[in-house]
Amino acid sequence: MHSSQSSSAQQARQAIADRLREILRDSGLTARALARQAGWDETKCSRLIHARTPPSDEDIRLWCTICGVPEEIPNLIAATRNAENAYVEWRRVQRSQKRMQELRLTLYEETHLFRFYCSNVIPWPLQTPAYMRALITRFNEFHQASASDIDEAVKARVARRRYLASGTRRCAMIIEESVLRNRFPGGDEVMIEQLHYMLTGMDQPNLSLGIIPLSESRAQKPAETFSIYDEARVFIELVSAAVTITQPREIALYVKCFNDLASAAVYGDKARTLIRSAISALE
Repeated sequence: MHSSQSSSAQQARQAIADRLREILRDSGLTARALARQAGWDETKCSRLIHARTPPSDEDIRLWCTICGVPEEIPNLIAATRNAENAYVEWRRVQRSQKRMQELRLTLYEETHLFRFYCSNVIPWPLQTPAYMRALITRFNEFHQASASDIDEAVKARVARRRYLASGTRRCAMIIEESVLRNRFPGGDEVMIEQLHYMLTGMDQPNLSLGIIPLSESRAQKPAETFSIYDEARVFIELVSAAVTITQPREIALYVKCFNDLASAAVYGDKARTLIRSAISALE
């Protein structure tokens, strides 16, 4: 992963250009022939396959249709839309923690099925305000952020719960058992309160919580925390940045990964037993 947004965006644009070049080559057409059929100046093809000009949605539709691969259109359009905002360093938005909490409100409003996998923290729908505050404070310290609006940020994160307050949206969460047993930077009291809140919060009808036991053996354990919004977007949290995925085939892989993780998790009374065990270890 590149360490700057500009280099990552350029890499994404180049990947799109490379794919257009491959499609043209595989079609057996020349750039001149494609341009003639599309009604373009011949130099436009050169600009597109050398990443000097980003393709519009219509450019992609024409290119793929003329080359005989219309099935490539959705993925390439998604890739072009994602090129500029696929990788955002935390330092670009960390001056305001409230702003960070509100980055994806439009997405939340449009989403009907939320899916979270967390290997290090409890997902926000089940976080207490004290747990939120400790996480945000720790983030500020680690990234040496200057944000001072922590109270406003906590209120903004709590306000997100309104999106799950009715039965019109569903939320499925998978966490590792180790999340329950980590020595939380906010202290044992914050963690005990958080665990008790999970026991009551998981009863919400449109919310599902699965916990993968420490003893569970499986083929993979993703290092990154990720969330899936319907079948439209995946959001990944790295140490240094936020990554957004919009390509359908990549999203499908994350959905498959989530389903595999869900099959390894326990639910209901078995999940409650793990939470109560973690509480007993702290008390």
